[in-house]
Amino acid sequence: MPSTPCTQQAPQAVSLFEAFRFWLKLGLISFGGPAGQISIMYDELVVRRRWLSERRFLHALNYCMMLPGPEAQQLATYIGWLMHRTWGGVIAGLLFILPSLFILILLSWLYIAFGDLPLVAGVFYGVKPAVTAIVIQATYRIGSRSLTNPALWLIAGAAFLAIFALNLAFPLIVLAAAVTGYFAGRYWPHWFSTPHSESKTPRTGFSALIDDQTPTPAHARFRMTKLIKLVLMGAVLWLLPMALLISAFGWDGTLTQMAWFFTKAALLTFGGAYAVLPYVYQGAIAEYGWLTSAQMIDGLALGETTPGPLIMVVAFVGFIGAYVQHVFGAEQLFLAGAVAAILVSWFTFLPSFLFILAGGPLVESTHNQLQFTAPLTAITAAVVGVILNLALFFAYHVFWPQGLNATFDWPSAVLAAAAVVALLRYKRGVIEVIILSACCGLLVHLFF
Repeated sequence: MPSTPCTQQAPQAVSLFEAFRFWLKLGLISFGGPAGQISIMYDELVVRRRWLSERRFLHALNYCMMLPGPEAQQLATYIGWLMHRTWGGVIAGLLFILPSLFILILLSWLYIAFGDLPLVAGVFYGVKPAVTAIVIQATYRIGSRSLTNPALWLIAGAAFLAIFALNLAFPLIVLAAAVTGYFAGRYWPHWFSTPHSESKTPRTGFSALIDDQTPTPAHARFRMTKLIKLVLMGAVLWLLPMALLISAFGWDGTLTQMAWFFTKAALLTFGGAYAVLPYVYQGAIAEYGWLTSAQMIDGLALGETTPGPLIMVVAFVGFIGAYVQHVFGAEQLFLAGAVAAILVSWFTFLPSFLFILAGGPLVESTHNQLQFTAPLTAITAAVVGVILNLALFFAYHVFWPQGLNATFDWPSAVLAAAAVVALLRYKRGVIEVIILSACCGLLVHLFF
């Protein structure tokens, strides 16, 4: 985490309107993928504004990293809920994704309508290697933060082999890591303490609005009746739109299948955006044929250059799939794409809100308990291996776009290597690297 010095005293209270303004600002500036977004929240909420302490922040982060779905958006929802009850969580989570959703709908339309123009094709030729470099950077950043001892390196290596060589399902890998962390943490607890806490000494002497000693707020305490209400409300919010889709388009309709597929993606994929992408890639391309491999990588590039969670690439997938398949007919292409983008976002993020609102009270009762944190530490290590597999997956499709038996695309390899150096050695920003790589790709595409 950044080490920016504290700049102000802890506030006595934070109004819901003040929180609304902050979450809206965050939704508009949260570039850089999950690592960058979490760093922004840390700097703003822990260091500058001091709305909550570092330990409370990291404890919430560890829980969100365990969940399926986008950890940065879930972390924002968790903090909003902890500070301002259910509506605070809903506001924080929605404002984290809405700006990105509207921007991606527009960019998806521009992409599908004008993507065949030489200028646009050249830009995306350069963007693809940059995306590969960004995933490599994510592997390094998460790994350097999480793999703090040989046991965690072993778990990461085993996860990589399991998904790369054995093609095991990601949920099975996560389950195995969690079980390993739970039992191994009982015998070797020093290896399975939370990596965040080990790698950084928590601040002392600085108070926060929600500090280490702050009692759990009344609304954040576990109550079975509240849990049942949330589960029933979540079931209604899922069943009602699904029933309408089945009634209008049938079970095999494109929009219905998108809703079902992205519900599974939201529930079965763990480890944040980079871990979700292989599952989405396999289903959207190989199983349903909603878009091509090249379009998926282009969509990831668009997701990297917009604020909000990287998993908002699902909006791109939904838009392209509905647009190409003329879901509403040849005269309503943009409407079909926009509806699909909103629809898949609803089914992707609905479980994230429910996980936080329902699970938050349980998490608030587990501060510094190793039996809870050890499985999360092991899961984080396993995710590093899975993201490394994703980096190799992207590299294959960028460097050998026609397959291993075809020509090696050396300009793409050079651009990717340069982007890796820029990101890791010179610490350049993601958007800056994408823009420079796009310009270089345009030159290569037009003149070579």
